[in-house]
Amino acid sequence: MLNTLTEKFNEFTLAVSTAMPDVANSVSAAAGTPDSPWWIWPIILFVTTFVLGIIAVLAGVGGGVLFVPIVGSFFPFHLDFVRGAGLIVALAGALAAGPGLLRKGLANLRLALPVALIASTFSIVGAFIGLALPQDILQMALGVTICAIATLFIFSKNSDKPNVPGPDGLAKSLKISGTYVEETTGKAVDWTIHRTIKGYLTFIMIGLIAGMFGLGAGWANVPVLNLLMGAPLKLAVGSSKFLLSITDTSAAWIYINNGAVIPIIAVPSVLGIMMGSQVGVKLLSKSKPKAVRYLVIGMLMFAGITSFLKGMGVM
Repeated sequence: MLNTLTEKFNEFTLAVSTAMPDVANSVSAAAGTPDSPWWIWPIILFVTTFVLGIIAVLAGVGGGVLFVPIVGSFFPFHLDFVRGAGLIVALAGALAAGPGLLRKGLANLRLALPVALIASTFSIVGAFIGLALPQDILQMALGVTICAIATLFIFSKNSDKPNVPGPDGLAKSLKISGTYVEETTGKAVDWTIHRTIKGYLTFIMIGLIAGMFGLGAGWANVPVLNLLMGAPLKLAVGSSKFLLSITDTSAAWIYINNGAVIPIIAVPSVLGIMMGSQVGVKLLSKSKPKAVRYLVIGMLMFAGITSFLKGMGVM
């Protein structure tokens, strides 16, 4: 495995050195310098992820689901390194948000921990599968997955407070229920879940996809917790963020242990996403969520098709 990743790193450096002249020429023309500096790609990556961080907040999606298809399709980095950085990006946001969500009661341990155990276990399996697959097959599979996620965004309609007649047997046994305070009204909201077994089975596939493609899993966690299992939307979003800190950590260690996380990609990506997210939060009240959501869907479709064609050798 180490020899394989060494070969992939050599491919990555060769790809960068091959692509560098074109970028260097455009930068040199703008800056009036004869040669492009070595740090041009980290800067471009930082600017790109800064914009992605803003868009992710405005559209209500995780940064990882935008990072991997866009950077993987349009940057000269090997997909293994992009996926490793994608998990670090998703993990950074989750770790930053998790403690505050728990304090406010918007993330529930009884709801999140069983799901995290299932998803993190299968994210490890997914990470091993992803590292073992040839890049062209993985690129095509990523393209199909991203297009499917974009379609999910089109048709999914979240519900603020789903109608749950009562907890099922498993939810009752695990005592998955609780109360949180709705800040807009000041009222306490009681909640419980149902269809627990179906939800847990779904998280097996979510964990596999998260580990294979380094996408994080916020794009799937929220619809499953909210629409399938009946958790209120705010609780689903909060618990999703918290369990990402467990799920993505499990898969990220596989990439780190195999040398597929390198600072030149991960550091500017995390900084860009985090700083962009701060700007996105400030712009949130002035934005039109539907317009931004359609922009994200268009971006995902374009990146997904590009990734598929890249895997086919067309691009």
